Amino acid sequence: MSHDATSQGTQEGRPASHGGGRKRRASPRKRRRGLKITLGVLALLILAGGGTAYWMYQDLDNNIKGVDIDKALGEDRPEKLPTTGQNLLVLGSDSRAGAENQELGGGGAVGGARSDTAMVVHIPEGRTQAVAVSIPRDTLVTRPECTKADGSTMDSAERVMFNSVYSQVGPACVVKTVEKMSGVRIDHYMEINFAGFKDLVDAIGGVTVDVKEPIRDKASGLDLTAGTHKLDGTESLSFVRTRHGIGDGSDLGRIGLQQQFLFALLTEIKSQDLLGSPTTAYKIANSATKSLTTDEGLASLTSLTEFARSMNGVDPSSMETIMLPVAYDKRDPNRVVAAQPQAGDLWKAIRSDGTIPESAKKSPATGG
Repeated sequence: MSHDATSQGTQEGRPASHGGGRKRRASPRKRRRGLKITLGVLALLILAGGGTAYWMYQDLDNNIKGVDIDKALGEDRPEKLPTTGQNLLVLGSDSRAGAENQELGGGGAVGGARSDTAMVVHIPEGRTQAVAVSIPRDTLVTRPECTKADGSTMDSAERVMFNSVYSQVGPACVVKTVEKMSGVRIDHYMEINFAGFKDLVDAIGGVTVDVKEPIRDKASGLDLTAGTHKLDGTESLSFVRTRHGIGDGSDLGRIGLQQQFLFALLTEIKSQDLLGSPTTAYKIANSATKSLTTDEGLASLTSLTEFARSMNGVDPSSMETIMLPVAYDKRDPNRVVAAQPQAGDLWKAIRSDGTIPESAKKSPATGG
């Protein structure tokens, strides 16, 4: 994958151009239920550890990496929700640091990283339901002025592709960009990389998905017939990253597969008797935490476990995942922009901790 993180130019992250740049229509599923990739596993470990809980706890605690988002963002941020609701930004990064990540990403010594998947997870007051808003990686956004890890400042820029912000400035700037575009205060940040995703799936013995139409992606080697398939870690990684083998080759079609897979992953974890198998619980938790980066507020097993327990009342079957309403950009039909007024209404509903109206879920780019 190319890592020229600019909003213009050719790179693998952009949708394929068709018919001389004519607009294309994708058909991802507009809504998918499912979320919570790792948090429930951590709580299970504490319950299942028994006499070996201390060394397991210490080992897992040392796995987690923290980022001081609050310090990097300063005071110029949206107001917190007037309720006990929480907003979590979840990123899946395509970091190529290390041989294992390079192999999973397609080989080659590629530096840097981009946010391959991005979701704003809104958990309302009462913790009985949740909604996740997927932000297409090809969305053109205004990147605000941000401070880099070395203390230098990067000026604000318009029409920047969303997934380039991570590689250009880092995770704190991704949080700041999301806050500026949405007006939503992000309370917590969580990131998992390629290797951790693969190992997590392998630790639970694979994930079963129902493929509606054949997927043949020469770029990744993924070749699935229509029907039910149990995917291992490497196949799962290809499944959530493929775009060439589905729909019109755009990122919008890929989001539908990502949402489907998250629900299947959660279902697989729930189906296993983790309380009766401390060894399996540890393997899953170790895989999850080893490649996990969070904000400082969640950067310990204790904090993660407390956060997971605060969501015990959230029924996965009531969770909803939708895509940020987008329209094809008028200047560059290979990019999308937030569609108005739908996107504005969506963010407004989250800021008020209220119910999201159906009209705010309609995306012109997908015909939904």
